[in-house]
Amino acid sequence: MAGDLLEQSVTLTRVARRLRRQQTDAERLLWAKLGGRRAAGAKFRRQQPIGPYIVDFVALEKKLVVELDGGQHNSDTVAEANQKRTDWLEARGYLVLRFWNNDVLAHTNSVVDAIAMALVEPHPHPGPLPSRDPDAIGTLSPGGRELE
Repeated sequence: MAGDLLEQSVTLTRVARRLRRQQTDAERLLWAKLGGRRAAGAKFRRQQPIGPYIVDFVALEKKLVVELDGGQHNSDTVAEANQKRTDWLEARGYLVLRFWNNDVLAHTNSVVDAIAMALVEPHPHPGPLPSRDPDAIGTLSPGGRELE
């Protein structure tokens, strides 16, 4: 079991490296705007493995994932896979933003503005906050500490 996970991790890392070398024009353009902490001071990584997936861009500290979709993402099968991936990431606290490649190429500044806005605005917790007493709504802070 542990060997399978290690093998999957090594495989994902190799695929991520290949994807970084073979960027699309939209990925290259967006990376020029996000890399080097250019978007709201957030550190982005590109083609980063997270669990069983490789995301296009992620600001790990902000738990923000940015995915770029090309024409191949129009099919129902790919849309379902994308939704499964988004659900998996959101269940782990990530906010997932999706943009079409042609929007990145034609409206770069608007896309970067939307990403910057998501970086500074807190995104909602993916599920209800834990509570010892289901009738005691609001007794825990977002960090899970009791409020007085």
